[in-house]
Amino acid sequence: MAIISTADELFDSDVYVDLGQTLRLPLHLKCEGFNFAGSVKLRAATSMIASAERLGLIDEHATIVESSSGNLGVALSVVAAARSLRFVCVTDPKCNPSTVKLMRALGSEVVVADRPDADGSYLSARKALVRELCARNSGYVWLNQYENPANWLAHYENTAPLIAKQFPGLDVLFIGTGTGGTLTGCARWFRDNRPGVRIIAVDTVGSVNFGMAPGPRHLPGLGASEPMPLVAEARPDEIVRVHERDTVRMCRRLARHGFLMGGSTGTVVSGAARWLEQHATGSPALTSVAISADMGDRYIETVYDDAWVRSTYGDLDKEQEESNG
Repeated sequence: MAIISTADELFDSDVYVDLGQTLRLPLHLKCEGFNFAGSVKLRAATSMIASAERLGLIDEHATIVESSSGNLGVALSVVAAARSLRFVCVTDPKCNPSTVKLMRALGSEVVVADRPDADGSYLSARKALVRELCARNSGYVWLNQYENPANWLAHYENTAPLIAKQFPGLDVLFIGTGTGGTLTGCARWFRDNRPGVRIIAVDTVGSVNFGMAPGPRHLPGLGASEPMPLVAEARPDEIVRVHERDTVRMCRRLARHGFLMGGSTGTVVSGAARWLEQHATGSPALTSVAISADMGDRYIETVYDDAWVRSTYGDLDKEQEESNG
C-alpha cells in the first residue's frame, strides 16, 4: 500500500501491459501515466525542481517558467502546486485544449506563443517568449528542460534501474524521443550497467532529431523542430521513425482493446511493432519493453476525434483499405 502526503510523491504503479494477447507481439508496455500528473514527465519535473532548490535557484518567492507542449507543463503544475510554488507554462496552439485547462485548474498561468518563428517553429517561439518573460521579471527562473541534466538524471536514477529490476533478461528497450531526457537517461544507465540491452529510439516523421529532415507535425509530445542537446548524448543502437498516421491507427487499435493511450505511446508502440515484426520472427523469443509516456484522456479532442483526424490526416480507414488491397 502506497501512502503519500503530496501529489508529487507518487511515481510508480509498476504496471506493465503484456501486449502479446492484444497485438500478438512480445512486448511489455511500462505505463508511466498512473500518477497525478498523468505522464512520465512527473519524474523530470520533480528532479529539475529539486535540483533548482538544492542549487539555490528557486525559493518560495520565485516563479518557475518553462516551455512545454503539454505533459511537462502539467507535471510542473502538479509539483508547483504540491510545493506552493508559482509556475508559468509557455505553450503553443498545438497543446491539447484539455491540457491547457488542466494546468490552469492546478493553479498555473498558461501563456500561448501563438505565432511560430520565421521557419514555422513554435518551439523556437516558445523559448524566445520564455527568455522575454525572464528578462521582464527578475523573480522568474527558467528550468530549461532542453539542456537541464536533471531531466535525464531522473531516468538514469529511477526509470532505467526499475525496468532492469523487473526484467533481468531484457533484450530490447523502446523509448520515445522528444527532448531526449527519458532516452538519454535510460540509454546511459543501460550502457553503464547492462550494455547487452539494445536501445531503440522511436521518433516521429517530421522531427529533426538525429539529423532528420523537418516536416509538419500535429501531435504534441515526441519529436522536435530543432536539435535537442540531450539527444546528442543518447547514442541509441537504432532509430525507428513513425508517421503520425500510424500513431493514430495504433492508438485507436489499442483503444479497441480497452487501452486508451496517448499519442506518444501510440508512436512508440507502432515503432516497436514494426521493429519486432522485422527482427523477432523466427528467432528466439525476445524480452522487450516499451515506455508508455502517457494515457489517452488528453487526446480525446484530437487522436480520438473522428472529425479532427479526417481534417488533419484524411480518411485513414480508406487509406488502410487501399494499402491492404
